[in-house]
Amino acid sequence: MSTTAHIVLRNVSVTFPVLSFRDRSLRSRFVRAVTLRREAARPHIVTALDGIDLDIRAGDRVAIVGANGAGKTTLLRVLAGIYHPTAGSIDVLGRCLSLFDLSAGFDEEATGYENIMRRGLVIGARRTEIDARRAEIAEFTELGDRLDLPLRTYSSGMMLRLIFAVATAVEGEIVLLDEWIGVGDQQFRKKARQRLDEIVARAGILVLASHDVDLIKSTCNRAILLQEGQMTAAGTTEEILDLYLGGAGDRKA
Repeated sequence: MSTTAHIVLRNVSVTFPVLSFRDRSLRSRFVRAVTLRREAARPHIVTALDGIDLDIRAGDRVAIVGANGAGKTTLLRVLAGIYHPTAGSIDVLGRCLSLFDLSAGFDEEATGYENIMRRGLVIGARRTEIDARRAEIAEFTELGDRLDLPLRTYSSGMMLRLIFAVATAVEGEIVLLDEWIGVGDQQFRKKARQRLDEIVARAGILVLASHDVDLIKSTCNRAILLQEGQMTAAGTTEEILDLYLGGAGDRKA
């Protein structure tokens, strides 16, 4: 386990400008063009995260809990460097393994082997690193000669195997998970779960966004509660789940 990995967020906010349906409609555009109205449509500002302060150190297994739309996925994307804060500062030390948006970088017209390289580069691996693990990735998928065929010929189950194998081939000191990944048939799911457990065990930090209470209890030692983009509580897993669920810790979040 890495003893140096850390994540520090100070007063981090993320906002997105969103045009209203009226401003985006063809009728509205046509009226502006015909009447020579040149004023720009005024976007509505959505605050996805608001003033987040967070300090995560090596050994922490942190759950992010909250209702849909609370900002859980946005926070993971900020930690991964996909979104940049519009206010505040973020300091992440350690290589991040982001296990969400797993299909990004795949090309249906390219072969399985070609997509191993494409996706590997997307998740930040070096070309030499992917080449060194190419055979291992191929073996893990159990797809054999199918890897020489374009992705458009794959079933959904075959796609999931390839996506998971590539996503977990490169380990990180910080693992970011948006729900636990379940793939393929029962036999492959068992193998995938074992690999995921091993990756998490070796990581310095795990940040998990999930609605699965049992998973959070068995995996995480800390938790934070998000509500409408604000972090309203932080503490032990038990404390935050009791707060979030109102004491009904035996049901799903």
